[in-house]
Amino acid sequence: MSDISSVGIVVPQTAHFNEPLALKSGAVLPAYDLVYETYGTLNADKSNAVLICHALSGTHHVAGKYSENDKYPGWWDNMIGPGKPLDTNRFFVIGVNNLGGCHGSTGPSSINPGTGKLWGSTFPIVTVEDWVQAQSRLADQLGIKTFAAIVGGSLGGMQALQWTLTFPDRVRNALVIAAAPNLTAQNMAFNEVARQAIITDPEFHGGDYYEHGVVPRRGLRIARMLGHITYLSDDAMGDKFGRKLRSGEIKYSFDVEFEMESYLRYQGDKFAESFDANTYLRMTRALDYFDPAADCNGDLSTALAKAKADFLVISFTSDWRFSPARSREIVKALLDNERSVAYAEITAAHGHDAFLMPDQHYHDIVRAYLENIA
Repeated sequence: MSDISSVGIVVPQTAHFNEPLALKSGAVLPAYDLVYETYGTLNADKSNAVLICHALSGTHHVAGKYSENDKYPGWWDNMIGPGKPLDTNRFFVIGVNNLGGCHGSTGPSSINPGTGKLWGSTFPIVTVEDWVQAQSRLADQLGIKTFAAIVGGSLGGMQALQWTLTFPDRVRNALVIAAAPNLTAQNMAFNEVARQAIITDPEFHGGDYYEHGVVPRRGLRIARMLGHITYLSDDAMGDKFGRKLRSGEIKYSFDVEFEMESYLRYQGDKFAESFDANTYLRMTRALDYFDPAADCNGDLSTALAKAKADFLVISFTSDWRFSPARSREIVKALLDNERSVAYAEITAAHGHDAFLMPDQHYHDIVRAYLENIA
């Protein structure tokens, strides 16, 4: 793809909320912070705002860099910026770190104002519905009554879908990418194995490892390694690593022998240094619990009857974790309600991670849709 200018140097902002937030679990957060970033300019009637909802390990840092020497731009920098598919010359884009996160928003590693200690294991379970409520309060604080679009991939796509149900009059368009109306049993099983790797780590201490000055690093490493296997397709792994030996010969040991092993260990180590284990547990639980049809006897068409937005739903052929069939369930339920829906199934080899990749066809579809609503 052509090299188009970035949004440049960006600075995170913090919004503080003193009004208590009642969570779906019945718990109440007395006060909380949300860290967010914005790109582009909000127009006079505040009608050009786009909210980006992040996936499991995502953050508010969606585009741009923190310094000229920053090696890592925002996680969706290939999608968002001047002249990019989500064009910041037209739209005012907001990225927010969800409640329970570990990148500045209030979460398990934050201070509980009631005790003066870190929340740790006492931080409540949060859901997609809770995130949408918190995001709506951020929109209120920014003076945004309705969003031109709400966009998300994976768990972010679930949030975009939930927005159209919780606040149907505040969303004009929803872009639901590489998502599903709920998790399959197999998907929940992967999440449970990942959580058990963390919970059974001797350094976990019931979620209060901060007090012991340790991190359940081994559990986090295994959780991330497992996750990475499910985010990639068999073909993508084969093309990238195949059966390549790291040293060129078999050593008959349990040390790293294959390139694939080296990659997984690197990803696990990197993640364990930057992500909070308690946050990981809560993000995966939010995935498990998401099921808008649960209150409608499993009937998704009935559940989505509240939605008023127009939709772009996108899936990827090699995504076996959130397969195209799951996206088509969403499309059918929306069509049953005579909603306006565009659907694209992109041929891509990257598996679930395809929604993060700079695929020309995928980007052209997003660009065309957004140009149409601009």
